[in-house]
Amino acid sequence: MSDAAHDVIVIGGGPGGYAAALYGASAGLDVAVVEKAKVGGTCLHVGCIPAKELLEAASVYRTVARAAAFGVSAGEPSLDWPAVLDRKQQVIDKMMSGLSSVLRQRKVTVHPGVGSLGGPGTVRVSSDDGAERTLPSEAVILATGSTPRTIGGFDVDGELVVTSDELFSIGRLPASAAVIGGGAIGCEFASMMGDLGTEVTVLEALPNILTGCDAEVAKAVRRSFRKRGIEVYTGVTVHGHEPRPDRSGTVVSFGEGKHVDVEMVVVAVGRRPRTESLGLDAAGVELDDRGFIAVDGRCRTTAEGVWAVGDVVDSPQLAHTAFAEGMLAVCDILGEDPDPLDHHGTPWCIYCHPEVAFAGHTEQSAIDAGFDVVTSMHRYMANGRAQILGETEGLVKVVAERQADGTGGRILGVHMAGPWVTEQLGQAYLAVNWEATVDDVARLIQPHPTMSELFGETVLSLTGRALHG
Repeated sequence: MSDAAHDVIVIGGGPGGYAAALYGASAGLDVAVVEKAKVGGTCLHVGCIPAKELLEAASVYRTVARAAAFGVSAGEPSLDWPAVLDRKQQVIDKMMSGLSSVLRQRKVTVHPGVGSLGGPGTVRVSSDDGAERTLPSEAVILATGSTPRTIGGFDVDGELVVTSDELFSIGRLPASAAVIGGGAIGCEFASMMGDLGTEVTVLEALPNILTGCDAEVAKAVRRSFRKRGIEVYTGVTVHGHEPRPDRSGTVVSFGEGKHVDVEMVVVAVGRRPRTESLGLDAAGVELDDRGFIAVDGRCRTTAEGVWAVGDVVDSPQLAHTAFAEGMLAVCDILGEDPDPLDHHGTPWCIYCHPEVAFAGHTEQSAIDAGFDVVTSMHRYMANGRAQILGETEGLVKVVAERQADGTGGRILGVHMAGPWVTEQLGQAYLAVNWEATVDDVARLIQPHPTMSELFGETVLSLTGRALHG
């Protein structure tokens, strides 16, 4: 069965897919989305949104636990895990309903089923009932997202061993857990569970957690984890696990003869692109040596009339990157000659406690790139608003080009760890991406008392003059 043609067909209804659809529809294109499950993708259902909801529950728990320090009597907090999961699902359902409504308002057609590339200019849709249809279109955007990576010796069973897909729906919070992977996802899970009472051990193969962050930021997070009783082992290989006879837990072996006895193992070693069902070979769409769909700077694949965006391509696996790529692909389809994205300036936000946010070069990457750099770092312990909140862990670090007189020139990178830094990154992100200089930013007035003024003070100190620091 063949349906009417669409100007653009998007395979996948996650952030990259629905962003392309909404943006294309707003430009007057007839757009269709092929989605096998629910619109919203990993981010909405088993990624960004549920993770941050659970982290917010952990934040509330921490706040109640220290309420007495503010003169508020709240007693010892207790956790109602089913209620936490219920609120998480309410948020997801409300957001999915809102997204579905916007898609309808923009007259985006949603075809349920698994989409794959047919002959030139066509997409095949296979429904759950076995029916197939062919949709014609001269422009196809692949946005099928990713799935959690797994590791040998740790078969995912949804009980003893879970990934993010299962963790967000577990029936109870374990008393102890080993988190394999100390990247952004692993640190968020470790922070959330640790704050809610789970005894957590993080196992990371690389020399440091949060690889890619500035070293000072990673140290701040690791220091906070240690204070809160979250054990972190870096530079260790995990070998496997031996479940208890009654499957009430398992013993994980790692490193040189080390073991940890836990109720649950959380595998958080990244995500791999989901491309198996797309029919890429027959369509002439090539993969790179890491298994991602190969694209150029405008998200064009090696097949004429086919673009790819989001987690299926080798760019930062972030929802906002997928949004930007989806819009870029639509601009290219419209013939608007868009500039390629500069992923170097991508804003990164990690929602563990303390939060992490950054954009641009770390100090080391700037040096490796050949820059002569100067840095400044200020800590939240001296910030008035942070003291009022009782959240003084963390820092702001600014990396700038060194001028002949030793002061800072162009701002190359900004790195933050601390209270609500994910909401403070905006001005730093703009400074990096607009290639602002230290002097450009230092002359701007920062509101007081705010946590965001710490960025302004850090930049100011790079001019050779300073206030508090």
